[in-house]
Amino acid sequence: MISTQDSARNEREIIDSLQLSRSRSIGPVTFRQLTARFGSAGEAIAALPGLLRKRNHTARFSLRPRGEAEREFDAIAKLGAWVIPLQSVSYPAALAATEDAPPVLIGLGDQKLMTRKAIAVVGARNASANGRRLARQFAADLGREGLIVASGLARGIDTAAHQGSLHSGTLAVVAGGLDVIYPPENEDLYNAIVEQGTVLSEMAPGTRPQARYFPRRNRIVSGLSLGVLVVEAARNSGSLITARLALEQGREVFAVPGSPLDPRSQGGNDLIRQGAILTESTEDILRAVESSFEKPPIAPQALEKAVFCTPANDENEIAEAHGDIVSLLSDTPVAVDELIRQCQLSPAAVSSAILELELTGAVDRLPGNMVALRSGTAARTAF
Repeated sequence: MISTQDSARNEREIIDSLQLSRSRSIGPVTFRQLTARFGSAGEAIAALPGLLRKRNHTARFSLRPRGEAEREFDAIAKLGAWVIPLQSVSYPAALAATEDAPPVLIGLGDQKLMTRKAIAVVGARNASANGRRLARQFAADLGREGLIVASGLARGIDTAAHQGSLHSGTLAVVAGGLDVIYPPENEDLYNAIVEQGTVLSEMAPGTRPQARYFPRRNRIVSGLSLGVLVVEAARNSGSLITARLALEQGREVFAVPGSPLDPRSQGGNDLIRQGAILTESTEDILRAVESSFEKPPIAPQALEKAVFCTPANDENEIAEAHGDIVSLLSDTPVAVDELIRQCQLSPAAVSSAILELELTGAVDRLPGNMVALRSGTAARTAF
């Protein structure tokens, strides 16, 4: 049983995470590095004003007001939803191991489903009848093998995948707030998943889905999974974004072959030509992910421990790294590892300096642990 003291501490930690992660210039990677450097979201919030004053620059960073974070927490509670911060032991281990894992997960339904092995099933919104049938069948077969099916609750293949796995376990990741059902025709399915599965989002209640939110949703779908199965996808399909993200996260990519005469099969066929596993049955998937069943869960925050296991306390070294990094950077992205090699300073000092430069708007952090100088004279003279 959770004590009142434990409950209050958990609530405070959640509100801290909501406040920091919704603050201006704090993206998922920055959030992760701040909490690794200072120990928690609350400690990071307390340390940031002094840190930025020390650097004589507070231009871009703006902390979200505490009251707004508290109101978001209350809105989540009114929905009957739960929140899992990135630092929590309850956070899905596979997703926590991705570099841009969401700082918070907000969910409705069975929280325990996120601890089980999953396969993502995605594809075209305007899917054919055969494509939908295949998605339902694959999802049902995967469920019988003890796997959870993850998808994005979109029209077409996503809908069919959730329908096929509803009774065995399904995870629906949405691009807006949990109180905004999209597409609206999936309201009954949404409610059924809340009752029998899990619906997840990283967005605040009331957030309406926008085009730029869907790739963010897709990285969660793939990050929760051992692999991604693409059933049907045109060459410009958002499902191909999910497949690319899966590859970047070290996941398997599977694709069902289709007729070259059907544009909805061209994306999947292209994936197979590029090395995706040609998939005609569930056995093709099980063979590829078999070894993953024996692996121990990845510990949350595993990514940042290598850099932040020894915090950078040498202010002179960090200050030196600031100048070296700005002089080495340009508008063309470069890997952080390359900067560490060229600066010849400790990884902790370089990472600390990059974090501070990002907060002040001098640099942009990009996927793949890459950084680039923010365009414009102001960025070049930020420090």
